[in-house]
Amino acid sequence: MKYPVYSVTQVNEHVKSLLDMDTALSGLFVRGEVSNYKLYPSGHHYFSLKDPEGSLRCVMFRRDAMSLRFRPQNGMKVIAFGRVSVYPRDGAYQLYVSTMTPDGVGDLHAAFEALKARLEAEGLFDEAHKKELPRYPGRIALVTSPAGAAVRDMIRILGARWPMAEVYVVPCRVQGAEAPAEIAGAISWVNAQDAADLIITGRGGGSMEDLWCFNDEGVARAIYASRIPVISAVGHEPDVTIADYVADARASTPSNGAELAVPDQNEQYGALRHMTRRMGKAVERQLGESRARLERMGENRLLRDPMTWVEDRRMLLDRQQERLGYGLRALLERERRDAARLAASLDALSPLKVLGRGYTIAKGPRGIVGAVGDVEAGDELELRVSDGSIICEAKKKMKNEKGSRPVLPEGL
Repeated sequence: MKYPVYSVTQVNEHVKSLLDMDTALSGLFVRGEVSNYKLYPSGHHYFSLKDPEGSLRCVMFRRDAMSLRFRPQNGMKVIAFGRVSVYPRDGAYQLYVSTMTPDGVGDLHAAFEALKARLEAEGLFDEAHKKELPRYPGRIALVTSPAGAAVRDMIRILGARWPMAEVYVVPCRVQGAEAPAEIAGAISWVNAQDAADLIITGRGGGSMEDLWCFNDEGVARAIYASRIPVISAVGHEPDVTIADYVADARASTPSNGAELAVPDQNEQYGALRHMTRRMGKAVERQLGESRARLERMGENRLLRDPMTWVEDRRMLLDRQQERLGYGLRALLERERRDAARLAASLDALSPLKVLGRGYTIAKGPRGIVGAVGDVEAGDELELRVSDGSIICEAKKKMKNEKGSRPVLPEGL
């Protein structure tokens, strides 16, 4: 009896098809501790999940890993969801992970969201309360663990970027049950002693449990009450804590916190050199314009012969004087003509002229006689003629009939 002979690939493919048809293995949650974790340049994550009795190889492809909200690390306890299948090339079965969360993150996440909502409702996250970071801080306090790699990175970056600043490490624990009280106390102490112009508080990356002290309400209120601006520099880029929301500025990492805290001295020197060049060119341009203006002024006839200006003004004065004389003479002539015309008009209206033509002006006891009613019989009248006066007495008065014309002397 002959038995069929299979190739290795056929066996692996057969086992793979059996596993793929098993509904229990097509989607399951696995709890374990991460070990042998490696992130390849392709973006794929390779690691194992283990417990005290066994180990399971795992892979998480880049498209699924992009949704991770934390950085897996060796020793981290996680819950992974995926399917179990065989990789035919090496015949080993493994868990193809599609999602993964830190073990126990559900309770922590619920506590985080509850505290976040309450503090946000109180206004601790309001932008209006956030203080502006000093542009050139002279003293910087690092509220962090003095033994971690994060503090060394911050000191190195601060020294390289802005060595003029004095950097003080205010030691405190950044992990564990005692950490929140120490962090809040350190921030309060820096404010009470007025020991810095800027505070950076934070630590390096870790699990959500490791970073939980920066989700403490006491730490949040200490940051909010700080008179000194505070930068929160906790964990890695995906890590977000309550301290990040309350702080005046949030840094993605402790190194980034140091970069936010101070300017780069090389950039400042470059800016100063650029400004120096611009100022030099501006001064040169201004000197050139002033020199050209001075040369133009030196060519001016007035500067070469100052008396020219005086002579020009004398000539202008003579012309103005001559014009003024002409104007005054013309004005006087017009006034004379007007005076003569007015005198002639007055002379024509003179009562003496009227008397010369044979008229008489009668004056009675009640003044000039202009009508019959101004005289009574027996009144003494003074008749003014061209060469004197005649005194007479009124015998009687006669009034013209209505509509008749007075009789005029002969010759008028």
